[in-house]
Amino acid sequence: MVNHMNKTHPKLIVSIIIAVLVIIFMFQNSETVQIHLFFWTISMSRAIMVFSLLIAGILIGWFLNSYFSTKNTKTK
Repeated sequence: MVNHMNKTHPKLIVSIIIAVLVIIFMFQNSETVQIHLFFWTISMSRAIMVFSLLIAGILIGWFLNSYFSTKNTKTK
């Protein structure tokens, strides 16, 4: 039987490196920034703002991709 714990998993190593970089980023960008949108002003950590925008971009890309992929399959 092969022991899977002795093998080095590249995905695990990359995930740990990315997690460490995210933690460093959060500590270095913890100052509060103000965001103005129309009538609202929101104060939040710069790191939270960047991650919120990242998640919003990922969701927009995912929805657009699913919209255009279903539209292309219906026209074929």
